[in-house]
Amino acid sequence: MSTPTRSPSTRSPSARSPRTTGNPRVSLRRVVRLFRPYSWQLAFVALLVAASALVSLVNPFLIREIIDVALPQGRTGLLSALAVAMIVVAVANSSFGVSQTYVSTRVGQRVMHDLRTAVYSHLQRMSLAFFTRTRTGEVQSRIANDIGGMQATVTTTATTLVQNLTLVVASFAAMFALDWRLSIASLVMLPFFVWISRRVGTERRRITRDRQRQLSAISSIVQESLSVSGILLGHTMGRSASLTRDFAAESEKLSDLEISSNMAGRWRQSLIQVVMSSMPAVIYWVTGLTGSGGRMAISIGTLVAFTTLQQGLFRPSTQLLSVGVDLQSSLELFGRIFEYLDLPVDVAEPESPAAIGRVRGEVRLHDVGFAYAGSATPTLSGIDVTVPAGHSLAIVGETGSGKTTLSYLIPRLYDVTSGAVTIDGVDVRDLSFDTLAAAVGVVSQETYLFHASVADNLRFARPSATDSELVAAAQVAQIHDHLMSLPDGYDTVVGERGYRFSGGEKQRLAIARAVLRDPPVLVLDEATSALDTQTEQAVQEAIDAVAAGRTTITIAHRLSTIRDADEIIVLDHGSVVERGTHEELLARGGHYAALVSRDTDLAEAAA
Repeated sequence: MSTPTRSPSTRSPSARSPRTTGNPRVSLRRVVRLFRPYSWQLAFVALLVAASALVSLVNPFLIREIIDVALPQGRTGLLSALAVAMIVVAVANSSFGVSQTYVSTRVGQRVMHDLRTAVYSHLQRMSLAFFTRTRTGEVQSRIANDIGGMQATVTTTATTLVQNLTLVVASFAAMFALDWRLSIASLVMLPFFVWISRRVGTERRRITRDRQRQLSAISSIVQESLSVSGILLGHTMGRSASLTRDFAAESEKLSDLEISSNMAGRWRQSLIQVVMSSMPAVIYWVTGLTGSGGRMAISIGTLVAFTTLQQGLFRPSTQLLSVGVDLQSSLELFGRIFEYLDLPVDVAEPESPAAIGRVRGEVRLHDVGFAYAGSATPTLSGIDVTVPAGHSLAIVGETGSGKTTLSYLIPRLYDVTSGAVTIDGVDVRDLSFDTLAAAVGVVSQETYLFHASVADNLRFARPSATDSELVAAAQVAQIHDHLMSLPDGYDTVVGERGYRFSGGEKQRLAIARAVLRDPPVLVLDEATSALDTQTEQAVQEAIDAVAAGRTTITIAHRLSTIRDADEIIVLDHGSVVERGTHEELLARGGHYAALVSRDTDLAEAAA
């Protein structure tokens, strides 16, 4: 067998630890890119918004004509036409508003869907190393709380921004058309308003960052303490009350942050509202000053129309200032999401996967070394082992010797730091994930079952499996008879993490799942170590049935299960110190013989 020509990696990707607690700077350009696939819909929304804003500006001019012309001159026909025009404007404005709300909300929800899917998809590509150093609650919070928290921003902010900006610009244009002196008086306080909004936005962004971190902490507490395992541990350890106190303390911190978030800048923004509400008084005062000889330089109709426009400016102006504040807060949420999207993929799929054809199942480790992130010493070094197709290899050693880590390198849950792992002479790093998953099956000590039916859990391995294939796999795993004794049979819901089944039953379900997958290479990671002797024997019989004709790599805890392996290797501090058959290693009287002796003593003591 030829040695791969691929250059071995000199650096473990798992050594790259993601930054998840910083304060990232997010460019608005990157946020805007999220909306690019929906540019046509957004253009339509902008058109509707602009039309609505412009139509709403017609009313003040209609009012001026009514007051200055139609009423003083008694022109009832003109009065009727102007009144009907005002009603038409109201109907058109409402129609435009409903239409743009529907389209903008639809676009916003699609953007949120894209974000959720992108984050979930990216996390699916992350290696096992990421999840071993990240709390599940933190991951859940990013997807649920952070993306959920930006819902208002992505669904309404763009529309609100365009609508109110159009209204403000058009209103000022109309006000200048009515009277430039009054317009200048209205603009005096604008720089002050902008300054206040920027200060409030910065404060709100800081609070948002702290609030989202607190939400993540609470999500982690809930996920860990309210799972089946967490409840079981809390009850048996008498810690339910203390867990409740811990949760209450974290919840109180969140409540304080929510209060701070809602109150941030309220007094300063209320000052803006007071000033804007007082502007009509300023306009009346300025109007009085511009008059001379008891006559006003501005007509009553113009004055009413101007103050109507000015009052109409109050809502869009304050909303524009609020949008600026909301954008500052939302940028923090976008930053947290982009942190996850920017995480480097530890174990990347090759751009041009190698074709392997029908997998025979020869596994070889070529001078393999591996080191975990931050570790001063390698976990594995100099591992050179060949397992011919259809043969069995057992890996034994003391706890911490590197057995499980070695088994993770074959299905590429981690990438080697040096050397290479090959299947039929092809480096696993050159295979597509689908090809590798079809070639290597894993049955671990901790069996994970979804909160679904037995049939659904089995079909997770092969969704197209028929009922008869499920039965056949369960029979091989020696679990069919037990399933048929249940009231719902294969439709039985297994419960959270499979807690309706015993450890041995869950292991046999995992074995049945592996049978359905039908991989040429089977990795058994201490699949029977947590079982009692009688259950272990039943599960071992199922494993033997599945392993027949496959390349089998077994991580052994109880050495009685691997006596018939074609080869046994003994690991010590990450290196192979012995190899051979059971009889050969016993005769040698070394590490393996000592492990067997200890195993026998423990079995006799337990008996």
